[in-house]
Amino acid sequence: MNVAIVILNWNGSKMMRQYLPTVMKYSRSDAEIWVADNASSDDSMQMLERDFPQVKRLQLDKNYGFAEGYNRALRQIETDYYVLLNSDVEVTHGWLTPLIEFMDTHADVAACQPKLLSVFDKDRFEYAGASGGFIDRYGYPFCRGRIFDDVEADDGQYDYSTDVLWATGACLMIRSKDYWKVNGLDGRFFAHNEEIDLCWRLRQQGRRIVCLPESVVYHVGGGTLPKGNPMKTFLNFRNNLTMLYKNLPDDELAHVMRVRWALDYIAAFETLLVNRNWGDFKAIFKARRAFNQWKHQFDKDREEIRAKRVLDPVPERMNLSILWQYYAKGCKKFSQLKSGK
Repeated sequence: MNVAIVILNWNGSKMMRQYLPTVMKYSRSDAEIWVADNASSDDSMQMLERDFPQVKRLQLDKNYGFAEGYNRALRQIETDYYVLLNSDVEVTHGWLTPLIEFMDTHADVAACQPKLLSVFDKDRFEYAGASGGFIDRYGYPFCRGRIFDDVEADDGQYDYSTDVLWATGACLMIRSKDYWKVNGLDGRFFAHNEEIDLCWRLRQQGRRIVCLPESVVYHVGGGTLPKGNPMKTFLNFRNNLTMLYKNLPDDELAHVMRVRWALDYIAAFETLLVNRNWGDFKAIFKARRAFNQWKHQFDKDREEIRAKRVLDPVPERMNLSILWQYYAKGCKKFSQLKSGK
């Protein structure tokens, strides 16, 4: 079975020097390792040629972002399985085998992820994917092991495989045929929410997404755009609204968008009045304006997704409001959530 581990890099020379050796040491010998470079301005490609000549390299002509960067890179790689891997991930001994063996024996699974722990505290989950991702009825993502900024310690409480709505883009194994069946990541997103959108589209077509915690990796997180960066806030809000517009059933779209209108502006004023963050305040307003200006570019996407939908509702889109659960009910852990509230 052909496997290609593909690291999309942008000015990540330092990260690759630190973490690429673990990928080379602990990955299977039959897995190819690729680095696709998004037109870095640092010495990434020279460093790879000098220090890691066995790693295959692809050079893109400009920075296409995470989504379109991966699309352009993966079109040039022929394999059965892609593993999208961030440059700031430290893998562990045997990490790849459970993923491959599960995919080999479960033809109905399109994609999977390992358990994601923090490089800085290896007994704690990492924000970007923890032990598998879900969304609530209003599109807010959360994970087994992480709700908003509350990240749990890993005490083995989620050490069982389970179906999820989305697998983290920090370490995502996906069948190449499934990736291209839905036209890959949405390159218009540039970065953020693109893997949730991809997995949601696949899930609606009846394909499963699974977290396999017997595979473990450690993630730095926030390497390209750190938390609190207004551009990150803009992309998260704009892309999350766009993802909802693309994927929500017709009978939910208007209601969810009305609720999100209110919740987004509450979030904006909270960032200003409570956190004194003028940059994020403006970014949320800018994101909503950008969404309204471009949403009809996705009308064809809505039609295609609706036409191909075989699973409705998607069970991993949980029938609850995570905001209500978190702030009103005090549920800070995934295991405390109650569906339908």
